[in-house]
Amino acid sequence: MPSPREAPKSLQNEMDEVVEAVNKKIAKLLPETDLPEDKLFEAMRYGTMNGGKRLRPFLVVQSANLFNVDPKRSKRVAAALEFIHCYSLIHDDLPAMDDSDMRRGKPATHKAFDEATAILAGDALQALAFEILASPETHSDPHVRIELVAKLAEASGPHGMCGGQMLDLLGEKEEFDVGTISRLQRMKTGKLMAFACEAGAILGKTDEPHRKALCNYAHDLGLAFQVTDDVLDVEADPGATGKPANQDAQAGKSTFVSTMGKDAAKMRAEMLVGQAKRHLKVFGARSRTLEELADYVLSRRA
Repeated sequence: MPSPREAPKSLQNEMDEVVEAVNKKIAKLLPETDLPEDKLFEAMRYGTMNGGKRLRPFLVVQSANLFNVDPKRSKRVAAALEFIHCYSLIHDDLPAMDDSDMRRGKPATHKAFDEATAILAGDALQALAFEILASPETHSDPHVRIELVAKLAEASGPHGMCGGQMLDLLGEKEEFDVGTISRLQRMKTGKLMAFACEAGAILGKTDEPHRKALCNYAHDLGLAFQVTDDVLDVEADPGATGKPANQDAQAGKSTFVSTMGKDAAKMRAEMLVGQAKRHLKVFGARSRTLEELADYVLSRRA
């Protein structure tokens, strides 16, 4: 029988460790200052340190661990990716976008500060993310740094997250079919998750089959995450999610639930999680944590 020290950690413990490590890295990258423009840094800290599961940073760290990457490197990339994700949330909450006053159970950044400051905080977080990836501290090999910059730009730009958000806004006035909704979510959510997993492979300079397996896993996981998000929007307790219920329906958005129905959406999420886990077979037992994460995405309640 293995000793307690050798026993595998629970997924929650591993996620908690990554949250703590990434939060420390974010705090170091966004220190308090006495500069006249400190209000900007304060808003950036507020928008990034306001809770969150840190799912994308967790994917970066875990995928990098598959290739024995130095944790100092993976944590920097994890923080950079979280800056991109948090900038998108700050901007999503603005009146011109989703017009949400709450985020993670607290006032959204534009409510805690003001709209102009929230816009600048998002802009600055985006720029800082690429500054971090381009730094020699992230990796000594400039080719690795360039690829990280290029891949994150692709995942977050017009062919990724921003393009997906544009479709999301159009979906408030147009009725989308399941294929269009799937494309929307692959761009808006899946591309950043794919980068999170591929980043570990880039840092580890691994071969194409292993990199592709991680990208395929992440794409299916990201889509499953969004399907469960759509389900949670209609049936979860706002106290648990930290945001009002039925926001999508009130905004008139096309979602998996509105298009397929709740039960069919749940079945779609189960199918996607099964696919995601099958992509990991190439890694054998090393992918246990990523498999458990896929199951967590399916069963989460917030």
